[in-house]
Amino acid sequence: MEYKKTLNLPQTEFPIRANLGKVEEEMLTYWNGQNIYSQLQDKNAKNKPFILHDGPPYPNGDIHLGHSLNKILKDIVVKFKSMQGFHSPYVPGWDCHGLPIETQLIKEIGEKRKEMSITEFREKCRDYALKYVNLQREEFKKLGVFGDWNNPYLTINHSYEEKIAELFGVLAEKGYVYRGLKPIHWCPKDTTALAEAELEYEDDRSPSIFVKFTVVDNKSIVLNNNSPLAKLTAPVNFVIWTTTPWTLPANVAICAHPELEYVFVDVGGGQVYVVAEGLLASFLEKLAIKEHKIIERTHGRNLEGILCRHPFLDRQVPVVLGELVTLEQGTGLVHIAPGHGAEDYQVGLKYKLPVVMPVDPHGKFDNSVPDWLVGKSYDEANKIIGEKMKADGTLLKLEFIKHSYPHCWRCKSPVIFRATEQWFISVDHRELRQEALKAIGQTKWFPDWGENRIRGMVEGRPDWCISRQRAWGVPIPAFYCQKCGKPQMTGLFNKAIRELFRSEGTNGWFSKEAKDILPVGTKCPACGGTEFIKETDILDVWFESGSSHAAVLETVPGLSWPADLYLEGSDQHRGWFQSSLLLGVGYKGRAPFNSVLTHGFTIDDKGKKMSKSQGNVIDPQDVIKRYGADVLRLWVASTDFRNDMAASEKILKQVQDAYQKIRNTCRFLMSNLSDFGPASPVELLEIDRWALLKLNRLVERVTKAYEGYELHLVYHSLYDFCVNDLSAFYLDLSKDRLYCGGKESRERRSAQFAMNQILITLVKLMAPVLSFTAENINQFLNAKEQKSIFLAAMPAVDRQYLDEKLENKWAIILAAREKAYRQIEAVRNAKEIGASIDAQIEYFAKGNELATLQSVAELLPMIFIASKVTLAEGEGEPKVSHAPGEKCERCWNWRESVGKNSTHPTICDRCAKVVSAA
Repeated sequence: MEYKKTLNLPQTEFPIRANLGKVEEEMLTYWNGQNIYSQLQDKNAKNKPFILHDGPPYPNGDIHLGHSLNKILKDIVVKFKSMQGFHSPYVPGWDCHGLPIETQLIKEIGEKRKEMSITEFREKCRDYALKYVNLQREEFKKLGVFGDWNNPYLTINHSYEEKIAELFGVLAEKGYVYRGLKPIHWCPKDTTALAEAELEYEDDRSPSIFVKFTVVDNKSIVLNNNSPLAKLTAPVNFVIWTTTPWTLPANVAICAHPELEYVFVDVGGGQVYVVAEGLLASFLEKLAIKEHKIIERTHGRNLEGILCRHPFLDRQVPVVLGELVTLEQGTGLVHIAPGHGAEDYQVGLKYKLPVVMPVDPHGKFDNSVPDWLVGKSYDEANKIIGEKMKADGTLLKLEFIKHSYPHCWRCKSPVIFRATEQWFISVDHRELRQEALKAIGQTKWFPDWGENRIRGMVEGRPDWCISRQRAWGVPIPAFYCQKCGKPQMTGLFNKAIRELFRSEGTNGWFSKEAKDILPVGTKCPACGGTEFIKETDILDVWFESGSSHAAVLETVPGLSWPADLYLEGSDQHRGWFQSSLLLGVGYKGRAPFNSVLTHGFTIDDKGKKMSKSQGNVIDPQDVIKRYGADVLRLWVASTDFRNDMAASEKILKQVQDAYQKIRNTCRFLMSNLSDFGPASPVELLEIDRWALLKLNRLVERVTKAYEGYELHLVYHSLYDFCVNDLSAFYLDLSKDRLYCGGKESRERRSAQFAMNQILITLVKLMAPVLSFTAENINQFLNAKEQKSIFLAAMPAVDRQYLDEKLENKWAIILAAREKAYRQIEAVRNAKEIGASIDAQIEYFAKGNELATLQSVAELLPMIFIASKVTLAEGEGEPKVSHAPGEKCERCWNWRESVGKNSTHPTICDRCAKVVSAA
């Protein structure tokens, strides 16, 4: 007789890894066909809401790994909250306007752009955006992300555009919006203004120059009655230092700090230089000046009003005072060009200085400068101006330095500060900045350092420039009175624009005249004028996306304002988080979110940023094809996403190995439950009560980790439980009673009861992460009773199993097992036994340990996976030898009873009873 055929071997077939792609396709079809997402919303519709508001990506290409990371994180959070019973609808969105789409389209259509009207071009942009919305939507769905994919929010929807105009009008009525001539970051390549959020700082090589401004009349230098300067005939020169020589044509003043000490230094050769005393030593060293004599010193406040000659223009510039001057580098004197710097602009306002702006939108000098500079780019001008000053003797020193410099986040080119007429949101009007800082403190930040990061940005940020000089976007909803020139953007003007956007979208703004938009008889509130022209600038896309809380949370059924959670990359402290915060506070007096979670960026396993040029990009579609979406989802959960997340072939294969271990654990559990019925056993074995104790500790840890958004702890907890608690211990030692014990025996039914509870709980806990696998298992378990694992409740702790005494007791038992295992391995290595089941163990213990082991003496062979275990009082290492008797052909245990049953001479007495009863 071949007794192995009578073993209780696995009966359930479960898909192997090679079929994972097919399984995931089937699950996607099932979810869609059964409309599981809608069923989930209906199930929780009357429950407490938890709203995660989606930050909209740009639809300008296939999704990349960063997109996948972001959407999977959101999906895990939403699924967990939904399974907890919260009403947690997920409405995905796309930011369909903006330069990325416009730029990409221009690359495709080339010269045809010049032949198109603005409305034709905008239609092309719209079609381009919708093409990639549809593409990205399908790619996101393949990741297993649940959401209202048939009804996403798009910033090009008429209703969304109307809400933007409404929000703009509300802010304008409250006085936050103004138009003014101010220096702003400007991209000469894209010919548009930029906001702080659209800048990236990279190292750049710039000229570093020292330039002298000669005092017009030494007699104007009146410091005190006895000053030797009064009789000085040598020219006195105020020396400035700058890394932007091209801004010197716009210079209108020199700034000194009122409290700093300045010195007049005779350096010989008939030259006197004025610099801050704190920087004198470094200045002399830079210019290699060996001999010098300080002939006077004074505070900066005494220099105010002294007139100097511009180094190469026919212009006199005064010395002014300002707090912007520091002793970090340079000379302690700053050249002031109000058209090229925010701080310069503020000094200019104080002294009513002219705003000179000789640079056009393309970064080239206009005809307001000398002929030798007209038409030159600002970059070319650096060298030309330097050569001119060198020839004139006003350039004292030229060298080159590397320093951090702002670049356009889209085209990656350096940007410039350039004064233009722009629209702004005043961050200090009605204490918007302070109210925003207050709202930051009332928000929960994950990780908590995010609060300090955004706080610092808001504390130091300038007014928000919201206008852009492009075609593809929402036009700034304002008219100008042709008679008085004043902008009109509130009241009936805003109402007319909103009605236009609602009925025709923003294209109507570009196709209609002002008189066709405004009601007949509309008059200017300021002068009574009846003719108006439209604003031609568009809104910053950050204003558009930052309006989403009003356009989506307030309008989509099932959503509510404010959101419970915003979840995006850490760069959004400068972007979407901040624009949403400012608009939310200006609109409703608080942040539009209760909590904010940020994740890092995707890098390779060497810590390098992923880029196509580096050849280290991981394509999520390729990962899904080769490994399956669940492996990608597990990768997302496996790393602490608060830091940058590394991905590579090696890392993904490691994640795949981890996935297989978790999946194979579930497969083992399933394979031993094919004949398990709902009836519970009369009494659980202690080992099974311990297993359920460990399970409920797992529920505690995993639930806490999910709620704290520490998904890496979810992953590690699930993995450790499957691999260490189950596979390496509990399941391994349970095989004998499962396969060889009596089918209806207490030992087997007790194990099955525990394993059934473990499997059901485990599948629910891992469902938000391993969504496809969990749903697949659920269909094998109870598809009739539970249409989807996501319609099930997230497991709660069953406190009947949280027995601390049992937990402490089994800690002693497991320590003993580990002690015995070390000795078994030593004997196996010496070739005295083969497998651990060949061993008999004499275990020495005293006191509490001995009493504890004696209480489970019958289970010790199973626990130690040995054929025989005896306990002895005493100390010392366990003694391991070969077990006596013969090897049972059925259970492989060594038993002295083998051969004593004439009917079944090759098996032990236990197996003989089971076989006879079968």
